[in-house]
Amino acid sequence: MLRHPDGSSFRFDPGALCLELLPTGGPGRLSYFEVLHEPADLVRWAEESRLPDGLGPSDGPDSGQGPALVVSAAEVADARALRDALWRLAEGQVHGTPPGPDDLAVLNDAAARPPLAARLTAGGDRAWAPGGTGTGLLATVARDAVDLFTGAYAHRIRTCGAHDCRLLFVDTSRPGRRRWCSMERCGNRHKVRAHRARLAADGD
Repeated sequence: MLRHPDGSSFRFDPGALCLELLPTGGPGRLSYFEVLHEPADLVRWAEESRLPDGLGPSDGPDSGQGPALVVSAAEVADARALRDALWRLAEGQVHGTPPGPDDLAVLNDAAARPPLAARLTAGGDRAWAPGGTGTGLLATVARDAVDLFTGAYAHRIRTCGAHDCRLLFVDTSRPGRRRWCSMERCGNRHKVRAHRARLAADGD
């Protein structure tokens, strides 16, 4: 669920982990949406992301080895820097513009760090190894971005079709015709506007 500063919320599936980080804020005017202010904010984002369950600030029931994820203030700043670079790289992918060297450096530096490590529990479940850090989380996100920008769906990265929405998503639908960040929000608004326009036209 995305929560807009105006108090509204709606379901949004960007189709990729790296694109899930973008709605937390961004460069320029997108700073209005900033939610990554302190370590707990980045931990909360990780818990609510598409990463498998179990990535949070406390142990699993069979761990006893310390928290699953520890984030520092410096890593929150790194998360904002990576997110801002991802905004520019993803929008560049949409518009066919070459990536900026500084943004590439931020992405590649993050991707070069050790990612989060998964493990198998005694109960046969997947969990995250204790000792995960914000840096490991960002490495996982950055590697996902590298896979997205170089993979089969790189040409399917889209910007929402609404004139006042910049949300980005990967169109994984079979026909490749997804237009809206969410039918619940921008798609519905388009339907309402189109309906009103038809009524106005019929009344002329």
